[in-house]
Amino acid sequence: MFDTTTINKFNSIPTPFYYYDLDVLKQTLDAVKKESDKYNFIVHYALKANANNEILNIIKAYHLGADCVSGNEVKKAVECNFAPGHIVFAGVGKSDAEINYALDHDIFCFNCESLQELEVIDELAKAKNKTASIALRINPNVNANTHKYITTGLEENKFGINLWELESVVARLQELSNLKLIGLHFHIGSQITDLTSFKSLCIRVNEIQSWFISKKITIENINVGGGLGVDYHEPDTNRIANFEAYFKLFHDFLEVRPGQKVHFELGRAIVAQCGTLISRVLYIKKGLNTNFAILDAGMTELMRPALYQAYHKIENLKKYQDAGSKNQDEFHKYDVVGPICESSDCFGKAVNLPETFRGDLIALRTAGAYGEVMSSAYNLRDRVKAIYSE
Repeated sequence: MFDTTTINKFNSIPTPFYYYDLDVLKQTLDAVKKESDKYNFIVHYALKANANNEILNIIKAYHLGADCVSGNEVKKAVECNFAPGHIVFAGVGKSDAEINYALDHDIFCFNCESLQELEVIDELAKAKNKTASIALRINPNVNANTHKYITTGLEENKFGINLWELESVVARLQELSNLKLIGLHFHIGSQITDLTSFKSLCIRVNEIQSWFISKKITIENINVGGGLGVDYHEPDTNRIANFEAYFKLFHDFLEVRPGQKVHFELGRAIVAQCGTLISRVLYIKKGLNTNFAILDAGMTELMRPALYQAYHKIENLKKYQDAGSKNQDEFHKYDVVGPICESSDCFGKAVNLPETFRGDLIALRTAGAYGEVMSSAYNLRDRVKAIYSE
């Protein structure tokens, strides 16, 4: 929700821009720490959700680790002073240069996704006379019940080592002397709102752990990934994800062995609700079956709707300024679109808004995750700036 003072501030800033409410971010991090600390769980922040420096500095101050899926994310984490001993490096396609950089900075763990990757890391670590700590990312074949583009834990996905490969992978691992197996890693998908998917994950992890125990292999760390979803439809009502139920579920159903540490990799659930994309209406265009509200922000600033038809709540900010006005009862349907030369550049169809005019400010809510970090210069667009609450 936005007050008049904030909206007046917006009116003086060239649009589009990302607006971050840092109080919401801190309240979310307070909840994460409170609930995870109950069970001594270790939380790593997934940089792929948002790598804005101001955001990262606040997250680091809460003593979260860093979950990275590229060499540049590892570099960003190091530059933002995340402790190397709390940086994990996942990703199905790590290059030699990225692996070497991570080895040089003695990160906590490589989450490895294939036999060939294990062999490459072993070879590069041997050349540096180092031992690389690794976790096996195992594909548990658990359905996350989310969009197919953000499902990662099924056998049909490119991620992780399949269960039927485990025997040969573990046998080969015994021969790779510059690797140290310290953990197992799992991640079944993103924007998961049905917690029973995580229960299914726990049951599968317990089964896989038993297999390793039968082989007399000790596992020090279990990394269950992230994926907890947020409420895109009611961002004010459900501003903070249900971390209490989320962490309790893993406490109740995951069989943690003596001395084992449990790790999580949360991104969206931490930063999504603190961010909003603020845009301005350029034109109202009459169509045959609908009216178009054409904004100065497009898929270059918020890719999710174009990429997988994701929903973001769209608000005309004058509703906060004109509260009580009779015009507030007069809603019209608009297709809210951007200026990019693609038909997929659409934020929402038949969106109910107060009568909207050129120059009105529009808020695209819950844009703190996979908003700024996925922005591009397509159509030679300028990269837009970020503004922060005071």
